[in-house]
Amino acid sequence: MLKILFACFVVVLSFNISLAQKETQTGVESVKDIDLLRRDLRAEKKQLVALNLPLTEAEATRFWPVYDQYVADITKVYDEFYKVVKEFAAVQKTVTDEQASSMIRRWAELMVQVHQTRQRYIPIVEKVIPPKKAAIFFQIDRRLYALIDLQVVSETPLIGQ
Repeated sequence: MLKILFACFVVVLSFNISLAQKETQTGVESVKDIDLLRRDLRAEKKQLVALNLPLTEAEATRFWPVYDQYVADITKVYDEFYKVVKEFAAVQKTVTDEQASSMIRRWAELMVQVHQTRQRYIPIVEKVIPPKKAAIFFQIDRRLYALIDLQVVSETPLIGQ
């Protein structure tokens, strides 16, 4: 587990660049920055999982196609989540009560969908690798997504800020 902590630390450091946000009259524009941050994480994520998930050759042959499908499915939900974050950031200075309520409800619903996607994949992953290794994978996966979530939401200004 020391390797995952070190790897996560490296990831945090590499993403700990303040996002260059373009100030507008209604909020901030951070579309390119969020997209770059996500693309960088996606490029490193599979390597970090491979580094920290001890798989035999046979397990790896069965696991990686499932992993790729899982990433494709969860990315679809996160694409929508980051779309809401970008929309919110763009109007954060002038957001109405209705807009704020709608956005936070969409945000919450998308986070439920992320967790449902993970839940759906637990038995699928456990069919291709032992449950203990599946648990390790989901721990690693959640830590990596938590890092990117933290970076993105910490760079999103509060309403009226």
